[in-house]
Parts: sequence; structure tokens; C-alpha cells
Amino acid sequence: MLSFITRKLLYGFLVLFGVVILVFFLFQGFGDPARLVIGQTGDSATIQNIRKELALDQPKWKQFVLYLNDVSPISFYSADDIQALGIEGLQIGSDSKLVIKFPYLRRSYQSRRAVSDILLEALPGTLTLALSAMLFATVIGVLLGVLAAVKQNTWMDSSAVFASVLGISAPSFFMGIVIAYLFGFVLSAYTGLHMTGSLFAYDAFEGRQLQLQNLILPAITLGIRPLAIITQLTRSAMLDVLGQDYIRTAYAKGLRKSAVIFKHALRNALNPVVTAITGWFAELLAGAFFVEYIFGWKGIGKITVDALERLDFPVVMGSVLLTASFFVLVNLLADVFYGIIDPRARIF
Repeated sequence: MLSFITRKLLYGFLVLFGVVILVFFLFQGFGDPARLVIGQTGDSATIQNIRKELALDQPKWKQFVLYLNDVSPISFYSADDIQALGIEGLQIGSDSKLVIKFPYLRRSYQSRRAVSDILLEALPGTLTLALSAMLFATVIGVLLGVLAAVKQNTWMDSSAVFASVLGISAPSFFMGIVIAYLFGFVLSAYTGLHMTGSLFAYDAFEGRQLQLQNLILPAITLGIRPLAIITQLTRSAMLDVLGQDYIRTAYAKGLRKSAVIFKHALRNALNPVVTAITGWFAELLAGAFFVEYIFGWKGIGKITVDALERLDFPVVMGSVLLTASFFVLVNLLADVFYGIIDPRARIF
């Protein structure tokens, strides 16, 4: 198992290295970063100082090496750079130090805050939204898939399949606009929900207050597509399992229908569903971008879209790297979890 995890981690690092290359060169040429930092009124001397501070006066290959050194967990810095950048971590050496640290994602062009602080502040909102959407999609999707399989060729089966096809076909941003307008505006007086809102609200007298009702609409919107996929996968897997000999044997032994379906059939039908759940959770972290923006939900997605509007590229680059890291981690956990559920598929 250790060798399997090591191999997967190596693959993950290679993927992240490719993402770093793509992110760095993708955002080259979109305006002068020095001008974005100081604005349009800065004099040439100040701009030159900022360009030197950001190493923009260096060749592109050296800028890339410096960026790779910043985002790498194992880096080399001078003592002056460590103090100037505020880098924390395990330091080895005197003048030129080997530093073991969390990736340094640099600073925002607009606020001059550390990008890592901005993203970590928004991360709980995105994780809460993605987990809630995945929980909604998993519970409802599995139940609908089981119902459709047990009631095969009935109106229940046809309705579940038709609804899942609609869910797969509808883009999340379109469904977000429709759901926000319908339930957060037209029917707001009946639902008590609003078009926009975040997980916490700030009141001058009562301070920070939890607003769970604001989670309902974006979580449903984000969960519609994975719900449709999970419904179809569960239905197909259950139909295959229900035709197996051991299911007929279980019925012949006099076991209750609910016990046969949920204890024997469903457990063996969950393998493709688990794969879809773990894969879609990583997808939801990326798919939350526009859903967060539509509903005004404070998370990494909204922070990233706002940063794109302001050409705040360090924030955008940091969010892409963070999302890619979650993809790698979730896929690793999916492979391990898949082997635990089904020992026949274990590859470690």
C-alpha cells in the first residue's frame, strides 16, 4: 500500500508541475504587473522599482525558476528574501537557506495581502458548499437510482431517467440563474430564501451569524448534475446486481426485500457510484466558481472571478494551483477508498 501511495503521489507532483508551467506562461502578457500594482498614475522610477522587486526585469526563464521556487514546498532563499517576503518554515543553512514550507503564492496586486491568506479565508465557504452539494446529490441520487431499478419499466423508472437526463443536459450556471430567480426572488416570500448570501452575515450588534438558509439554493444548483450521474450509475449497477444468482438465493432464503436490496445488492453496486462521487467532488470545487458568483457566495470561486475582473493574477494563479492540488488529493483518496470497498479491485 505504501508503494502504491508513493507512486500516486509522484504522479500527482508531475501533474502539479505541469499545472505550474501552464499557469505561469498562461498569464504572461496580460498587462504589466508593475502597472497593475501601482495603477495608471505611477511615475517611471516607481514602476522600475516595482519591476525589480517583482523580478520582472529578469528573463522569462529566470522568472519561471523564481516562481517555481516560491510554489515549491522545498525552496532556496537568502536570509534577506526570507525576511522581506515573510516566509515561514523550517530553515537550514546560514546565508543561502534551504526552506521547507507551505507553497508561497506571492501577494495580491490589489490588496497586497498574501494570496494564501486570501484563499484560506475563502476555502471553508467552498468546501462547505461542495460537501453540501455532494451530500445532497449522493443521498437523493442513490435513492432515486435504487427506486428506478426496483421499479424498472414503471412510471417511476421513466421519471427518474428523464429527470437525470435533464440534469445532465442543463449547465450549472443556467440552472443557477433559474433557481436563484425563481426561488430566491419570485417565490422568496414563501421560501424565505434570497438570491444572494454567504455562510456568515455580519451584524453591528450581534457580530457574525451563521446563515445556513443561504446554503440551500447554491448547494442544490451545484448538486443537480452529479445527482443525475449518480442516479443513472446506481440504476445501471443495481439492475446488473439484481440479476445475479446470489440475489435470487437471498430471496429464496426468505430474507426481507429491503434487506436484500440495501444490504446485499446496494453494497455491491456502489463501486462505480463511489468512483463518481469522489471524482465529482473534485469537479464541484472547480464548478463552484460560477455558482458562487451567481449566488454571491463567498468562496474561492467568487474570489477568483473577482480577481479576474481586476486582473489580480497572483490570486487567480493561486486558486488554480489550490484547485489542482485538491484534484490530486481527492483522486488519491478515491483509489484507496475504492480498494477498501471492493477488495477485488484493490491494486495495493
